[in-house]
Amino acid sequence: MIHRSLLQVRKLAHQAVRKLINSLPQSKKFAVYRSFVDCDPAPTERLVLKIAETQEELEACFALLHDAYVGVGFMKPHPSGMRVTIYHALPTTTTLCAKWDGEVIGTLSLIRESALGFPLQRIFDLTEVRAQEGNIAEVSALAVHRKFRKTGGSILFPLMKFMYEYCTTFFDTRHLVIAVNPSHIEMYESLLFFRRLNANMVENYDFVNGAPAVGATLDLYSAEQVFKRYYASKPAKRNLHAYFTEVKLPNIQLPQRRYYTTNDPVMTPELLNHFFNIRTQVFENLDERQKALLHDIYDLPEYRRYLPDVHREEVAAPVRRHERFSVKCPGELSYVTAEGAKASVQIDVIQVSYEGFQARAFIPVPLETWAETTVQLGEADISHLTAQAVREVGQGFYGFHLSRTDSIWSMFVSALYKGSTHGDLHGQHRQHR
Repeated sequence: MIHRSLLQVRKLAHQAVRKLINSLPQSKKFAVYRSFVDCDPAPTERLVLKIAETQEELEACFALLHDAYVGVGFMKPHPSGMRVTIYHALPTTTTLCAKWDGEVIGTLSLIRESALGFPLQRIFDLTEVRAQEGNIAEVSALAVHRKFRKTGGSILFPLMKFMYEYCTTFFDTRHLVIAVNPSHIEMYESLLFFRRLNANMVENYDFVNGAPAVGATLDLYSAEQVFKRYYASKPAKRNLHAYFTEVKLPNIQLPQRRYYTTNDPVMTPELLNHFFNIRTQVFENLDERQKALLHDIYDLPEYRRYLPDVHREEVAAPVRRHERFSVKCPGELSYVTAEGAKASVQIDVIQVSYEGFQARAFIPVPLETWAETTVQLGEADISHLTAQAVREVGQGFYGFHLSRTDSIWSMFVSALYKGSTHGDLHGQHRQHR
């Protein structure tokens, strides 16, 4: 009886404090929220953060997400005990996980833009975000095991740091977008400085069983300076600026890459079959356009037996190409101008083939001019080519034709064409180094 009374007193006190905080002006209320930050710069080694890549890790992530979503009414229970969507099948989606003594106790997924778009773009206008440079990724499928939800962010903050570090270093992402329940949006606004996509919430978001949602975005290019302004003077456990940008957590296992790819696909044919055909009916319930997209992505013989049949004549518009691997390889063009002067242009190669590549150039590139080209494909792989810009495919983006390649380029392109997961490229690294 005494214990129950104490719990009631604590609950009433908690409600009174929350009511008092909510009555404050927004700037002061957000300052109070920031004062609650507790990010341990040296967490126990029992905690490991990594990309979910095995069947066991992915299954644990999807089960944790299912239980969390069912618990708050964001989905109805599924016979599989998992929440799995078509976005999880895409090579440009990465699922992060937090493990405690080997058990998955936290997860979130990063869905970078693809031919399928994002879940939230069905209800929120991303025109303003798209008008700025840089790739966009939706932060989705966040869940923390219930036994760690009241531990002051001991799992949430490491997951957020992993997300920040992965996006800014490996995932070639500038803009994060989220669709969250209205009761959670102020956490993202006050602590991480997300900005709402519009003033109004959506009353019925079908992706989460009709629950209301608020959309918001964060520009990672400017986030560091904003974090510095609000957190730099705070002690270590309150300083999210240092935590995100300076602290190195040995708990985080970043992916090993031979080449400068910017995504980490993990879905083998067996995993696709397990999650999307056997345990769920995600593939069976796709429309013809989505099926065609999957066939274009996973255009390898070992995948075909597990992909849903597609009737391409029923696809109204051509499906935009969506590669298994995206790349960002720095390079330089050296050429002679029409006036006979030597010139050079810095580029980032973003798409490749045996015959050519697409690149972003930082100053205009003359068309139909042959250039000696050097491309850094990875830390230890440099390719020397002869290339010619043949068309401009967007402001600052060009398509190049190759007249001369080398064995390093051929090996690189072959690896991307034949590889299905990020482990394939890392395996080739071990084989050829």
